[in-house]
Amino acid sequence: MGILKLIEWTDDTRNTIVHKIDLSKTDDTINKGSKLTVREGQAAVFCNKGKMADVFLPGFYTLSTDNVPLLTKLMSWKYGFERPFKSDIYFVNTRQFTDQKWGTMNPIIVRDADYGAVRIRAFGTYAFRISDPYVFLTEISGTISSFRTQDITEWLKSIVVTRISDVIGECKIPVLDMASNLVEMGEMVKTQLAPTFEKMGMELSGFNFVNFSLPEALEKALDESTSLGILGKNMNVYMQKAQADALINASKNPGAGSVMGAGMGAGMGLGMGAAMGSMFGNMANMGAQQNAGASQGGGTCPKCGANVRAGAKFCPECGSKLGTETCPKCGAQVKAGAKFCPECGSKLGAAACPKCGAQIKAGAKFCPECGEKLG
Repeated sequence: MGILKLIEWTDDTRNTIVHKIDLSKTDDTINKGSKLTVREGQAAVFCNKGKMADVFLPGFYTLSTDNVPLLTKLMSWKYGFERPFKSDIYFVNTRQFTDQKWGTMNPIIVRDADYGAVRIRAFGTYAFRISDPYVFLTEISGTISSFRTQDITEWLKSIVVTRISDVIGECKIPVLDMASNLVEMGEMVKTQLAPTFEKMGMELSGFNFVNFSLPEALEKALDESTSLGILGKNMNVYMQKAQADALINASKNPGAGSVMGAGMGAGMGLGMGAAMGSMFGNMANMGAQQNAGASQGGGTCPKCGANVRAGAKFCPECGSKLGTETCPKCGAQVKAGAKFCPECGSKLGAAACPKCGAQIKAGAKFCPECGEKLG
């Protein structure tokens, strides 16, 4: 019978939670003075006939009566640890097991203030570790020789998803605001699950929501609502662009060989015609306003060409006198403001003798032709 001088476990896996050293299948025994090495991230538990006994945290131990009190009691050693014995030794991995996936297989129905009853799905990750090896071995793994993460993750996932459904239903966070509250919701789930994990000798060391997904119909409606909101602010620009694009496409494909193409071309033509008609109508209105004076029977100023209303005596732009004048010598009509008569060449603006009609200088007291007294 051999003596097990050094007891240790070198973990070369990433998913083993419990590893059992079974001395019942070997000739090795544990003697007083045997060495036990427990590495960081491990714990060792001695077990006798299915009953958990002494727990060893990270460190180096020399086995004696002092450090195996429970085992001494279970084996009924009256005089302490004096003879070799066999014992099951369980090494428990106490480090964190990260990147454990969870997801809602079935959608969670929540009541939303904006959209009513909404079905949402969620997924994310969580991490756990063994906080109490004695409780974990007693409640969960038992005497299984090798216990791995896949032996418990499905069950943990069911517990997590059940609590998530409660949290989402009770948090009253609007569906559109859930994406901005992922951290807060993760902390809520972690807090509520802490007592459940503690009863199993475990700790939920991390919990994360990665994302939420909404029904496809609701996502489509939200996209359309967003698009309409953007279009509403620039509707005129989008309409003009759409009409221009339609005209270009119609010119490339007149649709002569297709009734549908002809109909589409006609519709696009009508749309563009209406737009262009509106544009030219605005231009016509502007022209009509500019020619309002002429259309009401007025005329134009002979000096500056500005429009004047009918019956006006002076130009509203340059102040020139409007209408016609009569040459005092020959009686011909001349334009207002003219300096010479276009018929006889007489200088206009001078006074005329009331008797003979001869032109006289301004301020003269007698007519130079007939001697008539003036004034």
